Amino acid sequence: MAVKTINVQELREKILRGEKVELLDVRTPAEFQELHVPGANLVPLDRLDPKTFMAGRNGTSEPLYVLCRSGNRARKAYEKFLAAGFDNVVCVEGGTLAWEQAGFPVNRGRKVMSLERQVRIAAGLIVVVSSLLGLFVHPYFAAIAAFVGAGLVFAGITDTCGMAMILARMPWNQAGACCARSESAPAAAEPVKKNEAIKEAPCTSA
Repeated sequence: MAVKTINVQELREKILRGEKVELLDVRTPAEFQELHVPGANLVPLDRLDPKTFMAGRNGTSEPLYVLCRSGNRARKAYEKFLAAGFDNVVCVEGGTLAWEQAGFPVNRGRKVMSLERQVRIAAGLIVVVSSLLGLFVHPYFAAIAAFVGAGLVFAGITDTCGMAMILARMPWNQAGACCARSESAPAAAEPVKKNEAIKEAPCTSA
């Protein structure tokens, strides 16, 4: 499936020219709080309902630019929009990391651990613990390590990670204290509900 994309340089040029650019960030609230592109709004991927979101755009035909950390979750969001019948969506190549690495302005908040690192740590810890239990307690515990390994293989083949989906919903990934909110958005300490956008915040810029 061909995916419509734009690189961060082209996106930056559009913004500098004063063109209307709507950015949708589909990472977790904690990741968004740590670092995001100025002007981006947040709706985490696991809470994104394309039809409801597009209804809130009041029928505008302007493209919606979707980004995440590096591009994987943005592509999944793109597929969601496409499956719902919306093709005026564009993925930002390289995501927020590419934007930051290009030296463009970003809003910064409290440092957090990326979801990708959390998945690697959680998977590794489960494999180590279950392997030790299999050696010293009962061999059946080794099946847990095998299950996790099979899950990682499945994630690599399908580009869908169940562990990441679970971790994204954990309380430490829902923080958003640094972010300004739209009137319909929840308080910072509360989880973001489906399609409630946390708007970009006046955090420290770099």
